[in-house]
Formats: sequence, C-alpha cells, structure tokens
Amino acid sequence: MADVICHEEEFMVASDVKLEEVADGVFAYLQLPGGWCLNNAGFVVGSEESETVLIDTAATEGRARALRDTVVATAGRMPGVLVNTHHHGDHTFGNHLFTPHARVVAHPHCREEILRTGVDLPTIWPDVAWGDIAVTLPTTTYADRMTLHNGDGDGSGDGDIELIHPGVAHTVGDTVVWLPEQRVVFTGDLIFSGGTPFVFMGSVAGSLAAVWLLRGLGAETVVPGHGPVCGPEVYDMVERYLTWILRLAEQGREAGITPRELALEADLGEFAGLGEPERLVMNLHRAYAELEGLPDGTPLPLPDALADVIACNGGAPPVCHA
Repeated sequence: MADVICHEEEFMVASDVKLEEVADGVFAYLQLPGGWCLNNAGFVVGSEESETVLIDTAATEGRARALRDTVVATAGRMPGVLVNTHHHGDHTFGNHLFTPHARVVAHPHCREEILRTGVDLPTIWPDVAWGDIAVTLPTTTYADRMTLHNGDGDGSGDGDIELIHPGVAHTVGDTVVWLPEQRVVFTGDLIFSGGTPFVFMGSVAGSLAAVWLLRGLGAETVVPGHGPVCGPEVYDMVERYLTWILRLAEQGREAGITPRELALEADLGEFAGLGEPERLVMNLHRAYAELEGLPDGTPLPLPDALADVIACNGGAPPVCHA
C-alpha cells in the first residue's frame, strides 16, 4: 500500500491515507485507523468505454480533495458515477467536489436523510477544519437492487457492479456495493474493521440481517466503512457483538436501568479491544427502542444519546479524527 498525500498546501492531509488495489482495477481508499469521521472510500477503474465508479467521499474538504486527486491520478479521469453507501457526512460531504461530472446514486432513504440532516457534523465537532462542504443530493435512486453494467469486459475493472439495499441496518438507507466477478464487497458502515459497530440510526436486528446477507454473497475481500481491508471472517465478530447488544439490552430493561447505567457497568469482554467503545451506549439506546416496539430506524433523541456518550467516555466528547 502506498501513502497518498494531497500536496495542495491549503489541504495537506496526513499519511493516514492508504491506497490498496484489492483486485485488478478495484481500489480501496483507506483512512486509517478508521475512527469517528475517518471513513473508507473506493473506486473501480475499467476500460476506456466504461465509467470510473467512486464509492463514497470524505468528511472534510481537504480529505475529499485528496480523494479526488487520487482517483484522477489513478484512473486518468474524473468518476462518472458516485455511489453513497449511506447519508452520514463522512461518506457524503465531499459529493459536491465530484459533481456534475458524476451522477450520484443511492437508496431513496439515503437521499431523504441527507436532505433532513444537512451539514450536521460541525454542530457536534465545531473545532474540525471542515472547509467548504455542502449538501449534494443523489440524483439517481433505486429501491432494492440495481446493477451498473460497467464496460464490455475488456478492462481490468469492467464487469457488473451490484447495489443492494439490505433493509434498515446501520441507517435506513444503506447500500452494499458488490462486485461479483472480483469477489469484492464494499459494505459501507454495515461493517467496521477493528472498530465498534454503530447502529444508533438504524436497527440492531436489521444489522444482524445485513451481516447474514453479506455472508451469503461469498465475498473474498471485504472493504469496510472504517478500518483495514479484511476477509469475511469480520462478519463473525460483528454478529457476536450485535447479538451481545440485544442480550445486554434485554437484561438491562428487565433490571429497570437506563442505557447509560447499563453501559457504565457493562463488561465489554472480547469487544474491549475495539475502537470507539463509547458507541455502546448509543447502540443500547437503539436496542431499547426495538425492545419497546418502535419501528426500525425511528429517529431517537440525539442530544440525550450524545450526553450519555460523554458520560461513558470519562466526561469528554468522542474524538473526531477528520
């Protein structure tokens, strides 16, 4: 893997960025180690007759410009298609740097959530150098599945690219990007590699179902939404964590204690080594809501959950790495 640095002085980006070719013409753009707002992207470069397909952008203007520079330097052109795997700003705030060259594709609920939440992350982390970021909506949406027929098969990155909506999981509008010929899957934030799963805006049970869907694809290479590239063995860890969250929430509700109280006394066990452990309390808020019968993805009060995160993080807000 090679270090990728944006050399525009105003937008210098640290060498936490790695470009990894995970299959012929298929690149994972990794911002490591992958904590809050330090997401992965990816792109597929095919023959001259095909379009370069970009998967997600980045949180800040500087990081999105560095991504754009890398795509153009590698592919020799701007991407013609940009897929947003979900609405969170670390995956979408850079959209405007790729349009109108690229049409933006996503699930309709992703589009709706981008419109509803707007440029929200600076209100949580006001000290980050966000730069010029803007709400840029997807212009093409699909319901359950969509196939991009990319190229005639002569280029290394040519072949079908399947977009799959797994149902409500990490968010209400997730997209899995599956390359069956290369056996590569870009999961978005359905999967964190080395980090704690995050389902506050989606569903615990739905995230479990998404893991089962991913496992059924038979991918050999998994590009997660955050963290290093991995293999399908990562699904086992995510499945165990989500199952544990549901059991823990059931015990907490039976004991009549709040998600905050439960998180403060919980033994993380095998999950203690995962990054961003403070996400536990937000995941418990979602699990409690599901046990109370709220529909998957029902918006929960974010200020209350963030206050609990701070309480569970030693009185400090979580660190944004963007």
